[in-house]
Parts: sequence; structure tokens; C-alpha cells
Amino acid sequence: MNPTPVRKAVIPAAGFGTRFLPTAKSIPKEMLPIIDTPTIQHVVEEAVESGITDILMVIGKSKRAIEEHFYPNLDLEAELREKGKTDELEKIQAISKLANIHYIWQQELNGLGDAVSYARNFVGNEPFALLLGDTLLGIPGECKPVTGQLIEIYKQYGQNVVALEPVAEDKVSRYGIAGGNWVSEGSAVLKVDTLIEKPYPNEAPSNLAIASRYIFRPEIFEYLERTPRGKNNEIQLTDAMVAMLEDHSMYGLQLAEKRYDIGNKLDFLKTNIEFALRREDVGPGLREYIKEIASQC
Repeated sequence: MNPTPVRKAVIPAAGFGTRFLPTAKSIPKEMLPIIDTPTIQHVVEEAVESGITDILMVIGKSKRAIEEHFYPNLDLEAELREKGKTDELEKIQAISKLANIHYIWQQELNGLGDAVSYARNFVGNEPFALLLGDTLLGIPGECKPVTGQLIEIYKQYGQNVVALEPVAEDKVSRYGIAGGNWVSEGSAVLKVDTLIEKPYPNEAPSNLAIASRYIFRPEIFEYLERTPRGKNNEIQLTDAMVAMLEDHSMYGLQLAEKRYDIGNKLDFLKTNIEFALRREDVGPGLREYIKEIASQC
């Protein structure tokens, strides 16, 4: 089997980010920083490290900051050059050279499935990676990119692949849950035969939640096109995946990496602390500060 290489990725980033209001009124939640790097830059870097060369970002109103971040800023570069700040200059220049990044506006916020459907012309007849712009999987630089791991499974089977995260039984009702059989004993790869969106715990086929990274064959767009509005009167990607599963195989990779959901305030703060503690420039000072304030509480 020699499937078409995965060269393209889609990153939906059009949502309002209401959990981060009032900040999200003018700053996209995907631009909220993990220390000094916007969340969405980490997502783009994951895609690039996985072999992706072309990226489509599906954005909406008040998301211009995302475009500006990945576009060269010649005035800033000139100032850094004049002041001899070589390291900072190289970091800034590298951002605009990560990949060929394209943008399209989601005209109305009609759900994740609708956002993905905007990528149909960009994708054409090729497989593509889908990465949600407000979620990180693993610590960058400390593990193989999850998207790259999914691409390896796609190369082996030539079929749709999703990342799966084990979650506590009392939390399965928050996620799309996959069921199936492991391809072999001791394997982390699941042959998916069931997908249920937010099931009750006693109805869940497993505790494996779909975890914001996917590899899709282009046929997904046919199923999105005929998927009716579902929960919240939106086009749900999981509904299209359920229909697709009736005609096409799907595999899931149980993650060894930790998922960092930047979409809520508490997890955003936890992520910043955990990432900062691993940094040589701020980690030691932060560690001492946490000890100090913990002793006072």
C-alpha cells in the first residue's frame, strides 16, 4: 500500500472563545500565549515537524491577529537588526517561514464540521491532517509530534486516523468516544467500529475520547455535505465521522502524551505553569515562587 502523502493540514480557529471574555473580544483565544509563544504557533510547528508543507486556517471575525502573527513584520525586524538582537530577529523571521499558510473566513459559526467543510477546495483529492487550534498534545520538543504519529498509521493502512485519549469514566459524557478492537495484543492502535458523541457512562463503548487530531481521506467532505445540523443546531464533525465509518475504515491511536486544552481558563493556567517549569530561563525562579506561596496558604 502506497497512499498519497499527507502534505496539507487544516486548523479551525474561528470560534469566539467566550470562556476568555473580555480578552477574547479582541485577542483570539488561539493567540493566548504559553509563556511567550501563541498556542496556535505550537500547533503549526507540530504540523510542520510532521511533514506538513501547506496549512489552511479557518478563521472568523476578530482573528486578524493570527494572520499578522504569521506574516513578516519588516519594521520589527529592522529594529531588532539595528539593536543587534540577533536571537530575537531569527525567532521572528522563522515564524513567517514555517509553512505556506493560507486563510479562509468561516462566514457563520455553524460548528466544527462546517468549519472543516470550508477546506474542500484547498484539500482537493488529497488526505489531510486536522489539528484543533486550541489544544496541545505533549510538550513540544520532548516527544514525537502526535500528528506525525497519526501520519505513520495512515501510511500503513491508508485510512482515516484519529487521536484517542483515555479519560475518566465520569468524563466520557463530555467527549466523542470511540470503540473497537486493538489491531494486535499490546498495540496502541485501535480498529474503530463505533463512535458515540457524548454518551452516558453506561452507554460508552470505551473510555477513549477523540483528542483534537485527525487524518482524513478527502471523502469526509461528502459526508459533511449531507450531515444535518445536530447538537446546538450545528454541523458536528463527529456525526459525519459516524456516517463515514459505515463505508470506510478508521483507526485510532491511544495517546501516551498529555493533552493540554487551552480552551478553558484553569487548564490554560496549568499549561503555562507546567511549560514554564520546564524552561531554563524561568523554571527555577517559578519553582521557588510556587514553594513560597504554597507555604503561605
